[in-house]
Amino acid sequence: MQVRASPDGLEMIYQLTWKTLPGLKGLYCEGFRAAETNSPDTDRGVAVELASEAERDVFLRQLEEHFAAQRFSNNAAAFEAVKSHALERAATKQS
Repeated sequence: MQVRASPDGLEMIYQLTWKTLPGLKGLYCEGFRAAETNSPDTDRGVAVELASEAERDVFLRQLEEHFAAQRFSNNAAAFEAVKSHALERAATKQS
């Protein structure tokens, strides 16, 4: 587990994973998971820093709720939407 010092304490780095599945109105994302990692893969994936397991659980619930009704035309659009949302949330949390 890698930890980094932050103004409000130590944070763990989590690698996000999810499923992109076909639906009647387009692709959708579900099954969000976050695994602690020592070497985040930000080239092919999404990594976020979270302060605790409780914060991780809240974050995952928020992802499920946010993406529940959204549909995408292709995998790239779905990936970019999840990545953008996660990074925006991380930036908002740090400011």
